[in-house]
Amino acid sequence: MIISIKNEEGEVTNFDVSAIADEQKKNDATVMVNKVGNLSVIIEALDFASRTHRANLEELLKGCPESQVEEDAEESTEDSEET
Repeated sequence: MIISIKNEEGEVTNFDVSAIADEQKKNDATVMVNKVGNLSVIIEALDFASRTHRANLEELLKGCPESQVEEDAEESTEDSEET
């Protein structure tokens, strides 16, 4: 299994996990690759769910004009200074 890793400087290095000679290190690397993959899927799913809920909330609130609040520029400045 070939993986690409980008370091903090943006340089990409390719590794072949199946070429690792030590079986324990090979197994550890495979487990870590699987964990990273699973976490990436979870992050993507959470992002999708969050965007969906925000869109649904926006649609719900658009249907409730009584909930809309008009802010004065002066009021919002005073509020931000108090916090």
